[in-house]
Amino acid sequence: MLIATAYAQGTGLSGLFDSQSTMIQFLPLVLIFAVFYFLLIRPQQRKAKEHRATLDTLRRGDRVVTGGGIVGTVVRVDSPEEVSVDIADGVRVRVVRSTITSVLAKPDPAAAREASKQRDQSRAKAETKD
Repeated sequence: MLIATAYAQGTGLSGLFDSQSTMIQFLPLVLIFAVFYFLLIRPQQRKAKEHRATLDTLRRGDRVVTGGGIVGTVVRVDSPEEVSVDIADGVRVRVVRSTITSVLAKPDPAAAREASKQRDQSRAKAETKD
């Protein structure tokens, strides 16, 4: 008795492909994917692209933070993969460029020249007093 009703209903595949219910069933999945793309994937790709551009423009004098939390100043760009970072007076470390997490400050070349002039003048005054 119940088996005859089950055969009469069929598999439903022919009705599945030619009705609007299929679109309605997949619509929430498409909306969820769109929300994930615009809220998670796209901003992450944009941030990674900006980080890559920042690492490509590293130059001498930039203050950087490494992945281990070490703060230092870029002294020399050794190769496309490595930079030399001065972390203390007389302590220079070679760092893989991809481990640099952020650039704290990019120096203004004019300000750096002015600061070095002031240091030279103060050293000259100190030497004349001695």
